[in-house]
Order: sequence, then C-alpha cells, then structure tokens
Amino acid sequence: MSGYGGWAGKVLRVDLSTGRIWTEDTIDRYKEFLGGTGIGYKVMWDEVPAGTKPYDPENRIIFGVGPLAGTGAPCNGRTAITTLWPTCWPIPLVASGHMGGQFAAKLKYAGYDAIVIQGKAARPVWLMIVDQKVEIHDARRIWGQGIRGATAAIAEIMGQDAVVAAIGQAGENLVPMSVVMNAVSHSAGGVGSVMGSKNLKAIGVRGTGSIRIAGKKGDWEKLIKYHLSLLGGNNQHVVPNSPQPWAEFYDPKSRWNASRGKRWGAAAHLVDTGTCAPRETNRIAYRSNTAAFFLGDNLWKHTVRGNGCTSCPIRCHTMLKVPAVAAKYGIPAVGQNTCVGLFFGSAFFKKLPDGPRGETSLEACMVGMHLADDLGVWCNYGQLQRDFIKLYYDGVIKKKLGSREFNSYSWNRYEQGDPAFLFELLPRIAGKEGELGTALGLGTGHMLERWGLSEEEWGKDKDLSYWKMGHPKHHASEEAGQCGLLINLMYNRDAQCHSHTNFLRNGLPLPLQKKLAAELWGAPEAVDGMGDYKPMHPAKARMAKWSLLRKELHDSLSLCNWMGPWVASPLRERGYRGDDSIESMLYKLATGDDKDREEMDKVGERIFLLHRALTIRGMGTKEMRDRHDRIPAWVFADKAGKPPFTKGTTRLDRDDVRVALDMLYDELGWDRATGAPTRETYRKFGLDGVAAALAKRNLVPP
Repeated sequence: MSGYGGWAGKVLRVDLSTGRIWTEDTIDRYKEFLGGTGIGYKVMWDEVPAGTKPYDPENRIIFGVGPLAGTGAPCNGRTAITTLWPTCWPIPLVASGHMGGQFAAKLKYAGYDAIVIQGKAARPVWLMIVDQKVEIHDARRIWGQGIRGATAAIAEIMGQDAVVAAIGQAGENLVPMSVVMNAVSHSAGGVGSVMGSKNLKAIGVRGTGSIRIAGKKGDWEKLIKYHLSLLGGNNQHVVPNSPQPWAEFYDPKSRWNASRGKRWGAAAHLVDTGTCAPRETNRIAYRSNTAAFFLGDNLWKHTVRGNGCTSCPIRCHTMLKVPAVAAKYGIPAVGQNTCVGLFFGSAFFKKLPDGPRGETSLEACMVGMHLADDLGVWCNYGQLQRDFIKLYYDGVIKKKLGSREFNSYSWNRYEQGDPAFLFELLPRIAGKEGELGTALGLGTGHMLERWGLSEEEWGKDKDLSYWKMGHPKHHASEEAGQCGLLINLMYNRDAQCHSHTNFLRNGLPLPLQKKLAAELWGAPEAVDGMGDYKPMHPAKARMAKWSLLRKELHDSLSLCNWMGPWVASPLRERGYRGDDSIESMLYKLATGDDKDREEMDKVGERIFLLHRALTIRGMGTKEMRDRHDRIPAWVFADKAGKPPFTKGTTRLDRDDVRVALDMLYDELGWDRATGAPTRETYRKFGLDGVAAALAKRNLVPP
C-alpha cells in the first residue's frame, strides 16, 4: 500500500467449509480492476470454473467496494455483490447486485476493500468483522428470523454503530428471487439465496479506522465542493419540475420536485423544502422527494425526511409515516424506500379502489415494503409483479394450481385491491410454499420453463417489459432508442445502467442536450427526442460504450450510477455543462494514482471486457451475437402500427438495429460476426491470459 490512498489495502477471504480466514493484498492483485465489480469479476475468472452452479460450495460471493468508498466523495456508498446469478436463465452466469447504505464505508473503515466468501458452513453462521478481528459465529438462534430481527440481534452484540448485511427467510430457503439488505432498506437483489446456500445469515461490520487521501487536504475539499456544485436532483435531473426564481428551464417530469410550499408534512418540525438554488449545496437533500415523484403529491404530507447512503446528499430513500397501517395491518407506521421498492406492494394489483395514487395504494406500498424488506424477497425491477398480474388475469395460475391451493388464496380480496392479500402471497414466496410460491420465487425464466410457457411470447408483450435471460429491460429502447437497446443486450440480468438515461432525463431542452452530446460523443445525433428516434448514427454507439464504461467505473469505484454521471449541471453560468472528468479527478486525488479520464476509461473497459469473457466462458460459445445479445419482439412492434422513425412511437427497425450492433462491436473491438472480443482487444487491455484460456476452448474469433 506504500504511496497509495483510497484503498484499505486488504481483501478479506473466508472459507466457510473449513473456517479458515485470511487476507490478501489489494494492490498486488486487484489494483488494475479498482474494486467493486472489478474485484468480483477478477475473483470469478480466477477461481470459479465454468460449469459451477450458484449453490455449489465452489461458487464465490464477493462483497466488493472501491477506492472512493468511505472517502467523503459524494454518492460513494455502493457495494457490489458479484456471484453466479440464480435467476439467470437458462444457465447461471456472472452478475452483480448493488446495495447502498452504510456497508461499503464500514467495510473500508474496518480495513478491507472486499470480502470473498467460499465454501459452505456445516450449520447456519454469521460473520463478525470488528477491524482486524474476524470471527464466524453460530447463527442458529437467528436463522428463520427476518432481516430486521436478525439485524437487531447482531447489533445488540456488536453495538449500534455496526452495519449488518443480512438475508431473510427467502434467502435461507434458497429462493432465487431474494436479496441481501443493510441499513433498513438498502438491498442487492438476486443474491440472497447464494448467501443462504452457504448457510451464511449475515455479515456484521464495525470499523474504527479511516481512509487516507493521497492528495492535499485543501485540494480534496475544493474538489468535493466542485462536485457538489454539479449535482442535480435524484437521477441527476438538473432542472426543477416547476418554475423557480433561479431556473431558466423546468420540466414537469423532473425528480427535482422541491419548491416553496412543498413540505415534509410528517417531520417532527414542519420543513418547507424551498427553491433549493444550485449554489445552496447544503440544501441538496431537500431537492428530491422520491415518494412524491412516484406516488403523487399526497405523499408530501406523509414525508418525514429523506434518507440515504454514506456521503450522499441527495437522500433518495424517502422516510414515510402512515399511522393508519399500524392499526389496519399491524406493521410499523414508519417505513422507507426508493424507486421500485416504494411501490413493491401496490404493483401487484391491477386495480385499486381509489386508483394508483390513492390511500389504498399508499397502504399497499407500506405493507409491501415492510414484508418484502423483512422476508428478503426481490422484485426483479418489478418483473415479479408484472408476471403475477398477467399469470392471474390470463388464468394461468388457476390452471397450474390444484383447486385446494388455488382456493387457499383470497382472490376476491386480490381483485378488490385489498393490501391484506400481500400477507397471503409474500410469505409463501419466501417460504417456497406451494406451487405458486415456488414458481414465482424462481424468477421469470425458470418459472416459464417450469410451467411450460413460452419466453418468446413473454417477449412480445411490451407492457410486461420482459427482455431476456429471465430479466426485464432497464431503461432500454423505449427510452433511449438504439443506445438503450445496446446497453440492455450486454448483461446477464437487467442492465442497471443509468449513465444514458440520467443524461437524457436531465430536463434540459433537446437543443441544449444535443450541444452537450456533440461535445461528449462527437455529434448531436447521439441523442434524439423521447419517442422521436432517428436512424442509427456512430455517435449513438459511442454514447452506448461511454455509458457502459461509466457504469463499470462507478460500480468499481463505489460511486452511485443512479446519481451520475455528472456531465450536465444545473449551473447556467457553466452553460449547463457538468464534467466528464469527475471520476478520474476523485480517483487521482484519493489514491495518488495519476490516471486521467482516458486512462480511467481504459480501466473501465478492461473490467467490462472481463465481464464479457466470463459470459462467453460460462455459455461455452463465442456466438454471442445470436445466443446472448437477443432482442425481444416488442422492440419491433407498435400497437397502432406506426412505422419506425415516426414521431410518437418507440418502435425500432430490425435492419437499423443490426447496424447499431455492428457499430457498437466496432467501438469495443469485438468481432462483428460473433459479438466476441478479438485476441487483439484482450491484449490491448492486458488480458492476454484470458484470451489464451478462451482460445484453448475455441472461444475467441479467428
């Protein structure tokens, strides 16, 4: 570690089969992969052979954080959890879940950049980390408890300043649709059952150390203030959603929804959010109310405050107080979550008695978040709920369940939109109870296979948002045309990439967006108006590549890709320009490793390239274009029959998409015919050994 800041310096290794605990040096083995997903992919490549299954003891689960975690850099609270993905269909492939909260910082303060866990304990255990003291403890007393009960029990032992990442009953029961969660509501979806397969209930961390910043204190403080000045609202919206005295522009769709008269109505002392002018960086947390954005202005009166992750001023987890649910459903009146987690419960219902933004909907949200976040059930970006609605109203559930099981559910209550129905459904998913609970817990791809349903048919229904390999789209072609489509082809789960959409949704007028796009990606044609897509252009491929590399950099540095990148800003005096070098500037000052933006992009590309190599090895084929990078039929359809490139439709053209793929493969140095990286590309990024191993199996293009 001599000469470097940022990194803690050690990777913690735990073999649950033998009880062995040891460390290895971060810099020696992982520096060129930064941290986070970079460490995860490197471990998976080196140690987990093709053919390993998610629940095999030989599989690893890697909790990776980056050199910016715990440093004070804005939005640095992300932990990447990398493993073989249980819901990936038809075969498990490498993927990562990402949780916010406090875990990343606490792990760094304890002295570790990652935890690599292998093997399987003979009985339920939990891992206690207190600085250099690491112990495996018996967890039989807390096995069977929900996440909140287990967290409280461990905190009683370790102290209230410890952070606990735990699984619920879903993970224990090896339900693929399960999460790991810390800090009440910060979850990594899809990986809970891998922890469960290792008999690992939780990891508790208490760190009393600190992270050294290599640069000068004054320079670091100046850079942090500069970064804060570029932050917008939630999801990097840089204009407000209503007219403000300081704002030249506004956009009703912006998540920057603060204004005079918008109050945190359930706070101990009433808080008026005010106008939050961009230079008021100590009021950034007032800018966004995620609950009000998703669930309606009625939520302002239920808002206690915003909550969030280490060093994040945006506070996207809205804390809500709804007294009625305590008496009605026996759950706490206070809850918190963000994005899909907020409406986890209400999304199961096709109809609600007072509409999608009424009080019943709010009650369903509270019931859903309390149940799911305690049981540890994952929604797969809302795919679970969309599948359930279709399966029920198409009559599939009634057909597939025996009459006894079907009649054990209160379907009248469900059709009436009664939130109490969730108490019947969610515990059965977590417990693998009955055919319905078991099937829904498998994830979409495996559920379709179990019930003899066609994945191809699922991919024809745009409202289902299904994409491929058991997972939904994530800001794909419906939002970002060819750029969004290309991004969604690359991963083995929903893409979880927000680089592109955070730019396109920033709220700036399209001409100004195009001006910024020309500076970033070489031509204004990189971006189109929403629902007004033009034919493919090389700049769109450059934007797609940039978006992917920014995601991998963020996931490896421990920056939140939901809040960045920061290439647009709310500052009129800057011409609304952000800074495409923020990541490299933070990295350089924190670590002392002198890499500029272009060099950091190369690191991001090395990490992304290793992900592609892992996918190729896992699938046992280099024919990625045909077998992996598949596109659902709804992308090429329009209900009104509008042709592609017509204003008002998101339909794309098949020939144009083929051109788009060619262009992206060219940008990445991948073979057009197969979609596999060439030997020269592997060599360019220092992965000669990876290329040699793949070549022995005929997995590199000639």
